[in-house]
Amino acid sequence: MKIAVTYDNGNIFQHFGRTEQFKVYEIEDNKVVSSEVIGSNGVGHGALAGLLANLAVDVLICGGLGGGAQAALAEAGVEVCAGAEGDADQAVEAYLKGELASTGANCDHHHHEDGHSCGGHDEGHSCGSGCGSSCGGGCGSRPAFTGRNVGKTCRAHYRGTFNDGTQFDSSYDRGEPLEFVCGAGQMILGFDKAVADMEVGQAMDVHLMPEEAYGMPDPNAVFSVEIAQLPGSEELEAGQQVYLSNQFGQPFPVKVVEKDEKMITFDANHEMAGKELNFRIELVEVLEG
Repeated sequence: MKIAVTYDNGNIFQHFGRTEQFKVYEIEDNKVVSSEVIGSNGVGHGALAGLLANLAVDVLICGGLGGGAQAALAEAGVEVCAGAEGDADQAVEAYLKGELASTGANCDHHHHEDGHSCGGHDEGHSCGSGCGSSCGGGCGSRPAFTGRNVGKTCRAHYRGTFNDGTQFDSSYDRGEPLEFVCGAGQMILGFDKAVADMEVGQAMDVHLMPEEAYGMPDPNAVFSVEIAQLPGSEELEAGQQVYLSNQFGQPFPVKVVEKDEKMITFDANHEMAGKELNFRIELVEVLEG
């Protein structure tokens, strides 16, 4: 296995399309056995994606990248872990431990004393703003799949329901189809796989087990922090949805589950974790290129 990191003087370079170097790590038995710094040999996401493919890179850890870069990397078969910051070596170690996720769904709880900060106290983090939020899994959890639409920008309408028929989300209600790059990790896995080989105008019903939706609840994702170590947490109340950030500066949503005078307990599991989901999906448009 090979992991590449956009690289600049020991740290993760934040602009994928302009990176001048990659640090490439050779992984065996989930450990780094060697690494080397190489020049990018080109500018632009297409050339860089091709370079990584030629190097047989499996995973890219980077800062920011756009939809075009995501599509190019998906076509090259490179899995992306975006939004990372800080020391490149530490990020790779965190990835191998399952503690680095582009969605921030996982957190290294050993660093909460100096790593967490409290984000905006929005009312809710739900599937409602787009089921494309892959909050339930880490970067390493998405197996490759193929299909005519993989790597392409797709626009789809959907309606999501639980097994009892209760609707939890619908793009039809918002009057606007959801737009995403198929296979780029923007969607939950089962949704992505369903769209991968659909034709424009086709509609289908899919039933997703938790493993292809938001995963099963992880008891390790429930953690406590001293209120004194987390500025702003003194104002929080049980039941609130907020965002924290880990030691790499990645935001991740949590729910306040308990609070006393000294400690506050958060649950970083997605609210849909453990649930079977049903979707009616209608592929509206596929944008080439």
